[in-house]
Amino acid sequence: MTSRIRLIAVVAVLCCAVIAAAVYALLGTGRTASTRTSSHQTSPAAGSGGPKPSAPAKPSASGTWVPTNPAIADVCRSKLPGQAQDTLALIAKGGPYPYRTDGVVFENRESRLPRHAGGYYHEYTVVTPGSGDRGTRRIVTGTAGEQYWTADHYSTFQEIDSHC
Repeated sequence: MTSRIRLIAVVAVLCCAVIAAAVYALLGTGRTASTRTSSHQTSPAAGSGGPKPSAPAKPSASGTWVPTNPAIADVCRSKLPGQAQDTLALIAKGGPYPYRTDGVVFENRESRLPRHAGGYYHEYTVVTPGSGDRGTRRIVTGTAGEQYWTADHYSTFQEIDSHC
């Protein structure tokens, strides 16, 4: 009789795991806007609605910039440090880059950026004056043209608005 109870318990646990996985899949990454705008975030998230489908950041019909994901805070390109603007210029030209690891695939393991297939994102070093190594600042780009800034080695991101 005890082996029958164990079997029922195992089946119940497996059913719960399947249900939890289904709910997780239906809700996407399991993160909400409030999770993304943790205490690490340097500015509030743009907009209060749910995330939009990921698409390249582009001007709207009115000519204003539209973020690809309003759950991620944005920053004006002109407000970035000069070194970040230099990195963006190098990216636009296709290099050459100061570090051999620039342009490698960014895996987005923590899913802080919108989810995409592997190889979608690439990372580039932003030179940090006085740092003896690559430092913590990076630009991450998406295949569709979106660009993200992180000053804290991928803990938080801001989408770069190139129109201001």
